Amino acid sequence: MKITKNNIHFTDSSNEVDENTIFVSSKQNKKFEQNAIDASCKEVIKDKDLASYFDFSKIKIVGITGTNGKTTTAAAIYSMLLDLGYKVAFQGTRGFYVNDMQMQEYSLTTPVQLEIFSNIQLALNYECDFFIMEVSSHALAQNRICGLEFALKIHTNITRDHLDYHKTLQEYIDIKNSFFADNAPKLINKDDKNVKFKMKNALSYGLDNPSTFKVQAFSFRDGTAIAMQYFGELYHFASDLRGTFNVYNLTCAVASVHTLTKKPLQEICDTVDNFAGVAGRMQIVNDTPHIVVDFAHTPDGMKQVFESFKDKDIIAVFGAGGDRDTKKRTIMGKIANEYAKHIIVTSDNPRFEDPALISEHICSGINDKSKLEQELNRKVAIKNAIEKSKEFENPVILILGKGDEKNQIIYDEKIPLNDKDIVEELLL
Repeated sequence: MKITKNNIHFTDSSNEVDENTIFVSSKQNKKFEQNAIDASCKEVIKDKDLASYFDFSKIKIVGITGTNGKTTTAAAIYSMLLDLGYKVAFQGTRGFYVNDMQMQEYSLTTPVQLEIFSNIQLALNYECDFFIMEVSSHALAQNRICGLEFALKIHTNITRDHLDYHKTLQEYIDIKNSFFADNAPKLINKDDKNVKFKMKNALSYGLDNPSTFKVQAFSFRDGTAIAMQYFGELYHFASDLRGTFNVYNLTCAVASVHTLTKKPLQEICDTVDNFAGVAGRMQIVNDTPHIVVDFAHTPDGMKQVFESFKDKDIIAVFGAGGDRDTKKRTIMGKIANEYAKHIIVTSDNPRFEDPALISEHICSGINDKSKLEQELNRKVAIKNAIEKSKEFENPVILILGKGDEKNQIIYDEKIPLNDKDIVEELLL
């Protein structure tokens, strides 16, 4: 990628250099340094030195990491800050937004370093007060956030994910925790047993353990109502979102906005109800039958969604991504077996793996085969779930794994497919 600042050109690709371009070297492209020199680049600098060419002192950068909840929490913070009158940019899985304008479509959760710097500079050009960004474990491992100073670092949770890349769960946990090892202001989920952090400048939130922002009570009648204690005072907020994980997400968002702005806490709480959630995250796409689309693609993420509908007859439609952590598939099957009345194992994004083999991995965790159905055509699987719902008194169809993704990846082809669109087409 190539960007320009004050008539100076920067690139991380040796194929883009010329005598007017600085090559930014990182551990990912270090082996191409000599190529850049041979191409007569202006200079070679290390990724940690890129920040010296930019002035980000007038914008507060907020980074959010965790296995689940990053997108919803980041989007909630973005929404609430806008409601409070601030100018805000938001960079994450769903794209790049500035002051309610979408500047880029879906992207990596955390782009490469040069793109991050380019986006922050654009946010400054729009006079943004805050830059909210999701921080993935890949970005931490690859040092993509090198050189950034964070006004607040936020932790949602750490559970199993991305073991195709990090190899072991402990390596993944350590990478996530490395984000909280410095003196930067941080906000930690106190109920997460896997988190380790430097205590200096740390605040916390939680439901179970003593924390700075402590949920005292919540209910799911007609959405979610939450009572939160902060230094002995009770504050209340409500949302149409449901699920215990959204209690965490919304509490985290409220705590973050208060920490960043110091505005009256109840004024901040009053903005929560305006946040409608994120497409593909616990998104209700039909009322009768009740159908929910969610991005849950990890064992813990699935469990959290199932827990939110324990009072209903769950019909689960899900698969697992190909060329990813294979060991989680059996665990996903076990969790579905525990909660669902009927399970339809289908195809997710198989990539270069055999969808039938992925399905068998999942099914090996499902003991009660009487409630199991395998249908690799995702559209047919959703159709079958809708038909099956007629057999239950209080059904909910949970279509999991892809959220609001617009395509299905088979080999290296992207084939148009969106769960919400399928539901709407089938119910016409």
